[in-house]
Amino acid sequence: MPSPDASAPQAAALRRDGPTTLVEQLAQRYAERIRARLLPAGARLPSVRECARRHRVSATTVVAAYDRLLAQGLVEARPQRGYFVREPREAAPAAGAAPRPSPIDATALIRSMFHRGEGRADPGSGTLPPEWVDQPLLHGALRRAIAGGASFGAYGDPAGDPALRDALAQRLADLGVAADAGRIVTTTGATQALDLVSRALLQPGDAVLVDEPGWAVEFARLAQLGMRVLPVARGAQGPDLEQMARLLHEHRPRLYVTVSVLHNPTGHSLALATAHRLLKLAEAFDLTIVEDDSYAWLAPAHAPRLAALDGLQRTVYVSGFSKILAPDWRVGFVAAPAAIVARLVDLKLLTSLSTPSLPERAVAHCLGQGLLRRHAERVAERLAAARGRTCALAKAAGCRFAAPPQGLFGWVDVGVDTQRLAEAMLDQGWLIAPGALFHATRRPTSLMRVNFATGQDARFWRAVAAQRR
Repeated sequence: MPSPDASAPQAAALRRDGPTTLVEQLAQRYAERIRARLLPAGARLPSVRECARRHRVSATTVVAAYDRLLAQGLVEARPQRGYFVREPREAAPAAGAAPRPSPIDATALIRSMFHRGEGRADPGSGTLPPEWVDQPLLHGALRRAIAGGASFGAYGDPAGDPALRDALAQRLADLGVAADAGRIVTTTGATQALDLVSRALLQPGDAVLVDEPGWAVEFARLAQLGMRVLPVARGAQGPDLEQMARLLHEHRPRLYVTVSVLHNPTGHSLALATAHRLLKLAEAFDLTIVEDDSYAWLAPAHAPRLAALDGLQRTVYVSGFSKILAPDWRVGFVAAPAAIVARLVDLKLLTSLSTPSLPERAVAHCLGQGLLRRHAERVAERLAAARGRTCALAKAAGCRFAAPPQGLFGWVDVGVDTQRLAEAMLDQGWLIAPGALFHATRRPTSLMRVNFATGQDARFWRAVAAQRR
């Protein structure tokens, strides 16, 4: 295999003249990655020969380093197979129970979001790059919110800032979703919205349908709440409705959580015919659909939303602003049937009391003045250019797209196991999102999610091409 591109970001080399031995340095490097969940439970460490070649040390050094990891309880040796990150000790699932994903798998992806500034690039990131954040827009919106009387002397309205909820009602109307301010509850990002809905509508042991591939954090969050996670294959038109019908008959799930527009990670959007059939299934089986529209501002306004077709009868609509304004602007919301709004507000009071009025009032200003719409148009234009460049680089590296490139993410087939690729790329300073993280149960896959905005570096794709040889 060719050596990595000299211009690519590199992990620190092992020091032969350092204060600690090569064995100690190598063992510490892998221990840090395991403890930071960058190597998830069950991941296979490089073979002794591969590790020795990669770090330019002897096989004896690698064996000694792996022995130290064994002694620390971080890895286990499997005869004839190699060394693996140890699985957490959990009770065996009951016979016939649905597989439960490990939350540790999801933290590998989430933790990668917090490694900016450490010399690592992140083509697998879930957000827009920091340089795409419109700082003057945010600063101006905050100044207007303060000048307009946003209060710091008391908790805000438990349901959320009234000005924001009014602005959100208008935004939803633009998408065809009829919901007045009384059916809207603001949250600390879309993640809290999803959590409140789950806690309001489910009990431990309930079955929940999810898309597969899908958002790893959602799988892990539901599993942590004690739910039975039932994956439904997600294709170009939407979920596999025949598989869904079988699961509805067999398990009577209470909830289906889905990203209908610009699905993460494939970029697919729900076809109108599939949406109608899905809503009929929901009615027949008393199923509530949670529609996560986190990428709404990057999507065509005409894309069909289940909440618009259903009128928020059997659907709950969730969205937020961190994907379009800035990752740290944790302003989200849920629009729900009137019957459950009070439950959502009560749960919000119990878990966070209220949400901060200042960022909510600032978002309301951006919405009401059309600033957010114009910002989204600029981002969409910039993203389209980035998508074209990233696609060209990926294809030149010998990769292919498993779904038509759309939105923020590409679902890329690199032709090799991406879990092992992730480890090799990390040694060169690149963080990627291997496809295994997007499945409810771990499985080898040659797919990975790439962020079009952060995946434009030609050095990254040259490194991928080198690993494919």
